[in-house]
Amino acid sequence: MKLLRVGPPGAERPVVLGEDGTAYDLSGRARDLDGAFLSGLDTAELARDVAAGLLPVVDLDGLRVGAPVARPGKVVGIGLNYRDHAAEAGAAIPAEPVIFLKPSSTVVGPYDEVLVPRGGEKTDYEAELAIVIGRTARYLDSHAEAAGVIAGYTIANDVTERAFQFERGGQWDKGKSAETFTPLGPWLVTADEVADPQALELRLWVNGERRQHGNTAEMIFPVLELVRYASQFMVLEPGDVIVTGTPAGVTLGRPGTPFLAPGDVVEIEIDGLGRQRQVLGKA
Repeated sequence: MKLLRVGPPGAERPVVLGEDGTAYDLSGRARDLDGAFLSGLDTAELARDVAAGLLPVVDLDGLRVGAPVARPGKVVGIGLNYRDHAAEAGAAIPAEPVIFLKPSSTVVGPYDEVLVPRGGEKTDYEAELAIVIGRTARYLDSHAEAAGVIAGYTIANDVTERAFQFERGGQWDKGKSAETFTPLGPWLVTADEVADPQALELRLWVNGERRQHGNTAEMIFPVLELVRYASQFMVLEPGDVIVTGTPAGVTLGRPGTPFLAPGDVVEIEIDGLGRQRQVLGKA
């Protein structure tokens, strides 16, 4: 099942896509695609309602697509989670997952403008699989428990200002926290439709040139371990998002390649999760 939000920023309405691609309005059933909705989501029941014609059809033509989760409580970032990316960054393979946090104010829609921040000189892209949490999780003991708290998956661009990340005191959060730095979407694909989150191809293009091509099978720490591990250090709540790391090919690892600048176009695709596209602007 694919869930999305459409409409102007701050006034999005929830939508579900049927198997044939028809869009159905959920605003009569849910205020938004937020933690409250996700914690009570019954995909089988919703599918029956769609099949029975109990939801009004909505025409998506011309409508903006927002992030598929309404302002997550937190975005949990995972760094250096692909061996080839760690190598291109000149970093050791981590013994445990590297965790950082991104503010919810970084989250925008999949086609929204991404802004190079004021003072930014080395703005970079990172194609990532994102996990959306659907149940409260604390101190999970197993991967089976971790699987039970995942609502679904979407695409993320973990945009990063490298000058802020590495040259302004060594704090990753500085380079990850600018507004518009976490485009999400276009859809939240529910977990039951993703047969194996460790078998998804990721691809990213800049101005039509493919820069990244990886597979989630290459993660150092797989999806279920990331959820289990993160729950040891923080409470994961419905609507929270975990961005799971990026494969090789970022600008940082391509000497001589210019960093992103206003007017550049970034496109990201993950098998089964759709495609997103952003044009760079300036804050």
